Amino acid sequence: MDQENGSFEAKMQRLEQIVRAMERGDVPLEASLKLFQEGTELVRSCGKLLDEAELQVKKVMADANGAPILEDMPNE
Repeated sequence: MDQENGSFEAKMQRLEQIVRAMERGDVPLEASLKLFQEGTELVRSCGKLLDEAELQVKKVMADANGAPILEDMPNE
């Protein structure tokens, strides 16, 4: 899977598939290493997408003068 393309949701779904496959423990070592590498890249890519989304939210939340209105997101 090309980590730069695809939606956040698709990447998370693939990451969940990788985790399930590795948790089963029936994947050969070489394949496990490739899955681990792919999973690491997916985590990095998803983190980048989340950071970009956070910046967009901060841009939207600005006062009339363009100064950011920073509020913590509620923990759920």
